[in-house]
This record gives sequence, C-alpha cells and structure tokens, in this order.
Amino acid sequence: MSKKTVNIIIVETSEIIFEGLFSILTGADNSFSVKQAENLPELELLNVKNKADLVLINPQLIQNQVKEFHTLKKDFSGIRWIGILYSFIDSSLLTGLDDIININDKPTKIISSIQKQLVSETLPGDPFPSESLSDREIDVLKLLVAGNANKEIADKLNISTHTVISHRKNISQKTGIKSVSGLTIYAVVKNIITIESYRE
Repeated sequence: MSKKTVNIIIVETSEIIFEGLFSILTGADNSFSVKQAENLPELELLNVKNKADLVLINPQLIQNQVKEFHTLKKDFSGIRWIGILYSFIDSSLLTGLDDIININDKPTKIISSIQKQLVSETLPGDPFPSESLSDREIDVLKLLVAGNANKEIADKLNISTHTVISHRKNISQKTGIKSVSGLTIYAVVKNIITIESYRE
C-alpha cells in the first residue's frame, strides 16, 4: 500500500470508543489522518473539508436517518463504509456498509479490515463478501449461533464432534469471522437466521 495519507472519519458519539480507535489507527504503521464526527450532518461538513477515503460509523447513528445515510453514500461515492458494532443491531442497518468491525476485535484485525477496504475491489453493499457456505455448514452455523456447544451440534446433526470442528474451521475460513457474535451478525445479514428466531 502506498504511503499517501488516508483520511478516515469516525462517526461515533462515545469519546472512549473514538479515543480507542484513534489510538489504534494512529499507532499503526500507516499514514492515517483521523477525524471525529458525532452525526451525519457533521460527517457531511467534515468530508467537504477533508475528503474521506473511509468512514467508520456506529450503525445506531443511522437508525433514524436511513434515507440521509443513503443520500450521503450516493453524494460521496468512492468512500468505503465500515460499521463499528458493540451491540445487537437491526440487520437492515448493516446492508449499506462495506464491512463491519466488532468492538472486541484485536487492533491487528481492525487495521486489516481497513486496509482490505482501501484496496478492495469487492462490490459495495455486502458487508461480508465471502465464499458461500455449504448446506451442512449452514446447519452448523444455525446451531452454533443458537448457543449450542460442539457436542450438542454433533448430537443434533448425527455427526461426530470432529466433523463439527472441521465445519466450524471451514465457516471461519470462508467468512473470515472467528467469534460467535461476529458469526451471529453474519447469519442475520445473510438471512440465514432472523433476529426474531435468534431471540426465541
């Protein structure tokens, strides 16, 4: 990646989360210029002054301004959008994002996600561009996000625990997600499960 300065705007109201992300991004061996906006209108003003290459945004700030968000995305084409997740979010709010980072992700994973977006040629709109899962992997994923342990999944699907572990490795490799919370978000966004069924 070239050493040109990459302009990143973090749209987040929490000072703690902003400062944490700011520290990770400015402490990395990258040329990141990081600014904060607390809402979409502030983001719009800030972007006019400092053309952003990438926006990290708390999807909760889009919740009551979905139309404004999509207008901004159209007006500022070429910007990559990454959601910052730290609570359960309606999957419809995630569909306009290019990727998602979880607040529990390690700094190296956050940096990697950002770098991937800066060089990414994937189609926007899918926060999880990945290989498709097999039917059996989907069965394992559904049981996994429902809170079942490997042994319980094995018993329910009449397969060995070793096979469940193998399927879980394949799921992680294909999606690039290791945490159960991340896989839950993936399953919701990909319509593998619904929020309603997950809450039951």
